[in-house]
Amino acid sequence: KVNIEGKKIGFVMTGSFCTFKKTIDELKKIVELKANVVPIMSENSYTMDTKFGRAKDFIDEIEGITENKILHTIQEVEPIGPKNMLDILVAPATGNTMAKLANDIIDGPATMAVKSHLRRERPVVIAISTNNGLSGAGENIGKLFNRKHYYFVPFRQDNPITKPRSIVFDPAYLIKTIEEALEGEQIQPMLL
Repeated sequence: KVNIEGKKIGFVMTGSFCTFKKTIDELKKIVELKANVVPIMSENSYTMDTKFGRAKDFIDEIEGITENKILHTIQEVEPIGPKNMLDILVAPATGNTMAKLANDIIDGPATMAVKSHLRRERPVVIAISTNNGLSGAGENIGKLFNRKHYYFVPFRQDNPITKPRSIVFDPAYLIKTIEEALEGEQIQPMLL
């Protein structure tokens, strides 16, 4: 198992607003383990206020925790690969983000960060959070399972009764997944 102290970890926040609070809790733990976290946000996560909180409040909290400015434009994230800025990239990902990655649609800072990072053949950790993972998004998840350098945080059904197709990652496994991915290994089991 790799120690993440001193590792340069890109952390992408996409439109999975319902996971922000628990994801930020894990982000704090990563920083406490002395990793250097480069925060990245999609356009929507950087600008949209939702029932889960105000964008400005999340921005302030994330920048306060990481002590780094959030990268939130294509121009800011494009140099990630060419300038060898990261050891690993972590992306709590919506069905929309996974669909774009699976089909090589690079149209914003989140997907550009992943594309740029993959130029160096470094690991990308996907933390699934989608309401249709067991329906429409399933095909794209399958594509990413079969791609080199993608690793997945273990996940489960979110709420089988009221959201029967929804799946979500378990934040308790995020750091362990990062450690394993830095070794080129997929943490097991993936399905909880």
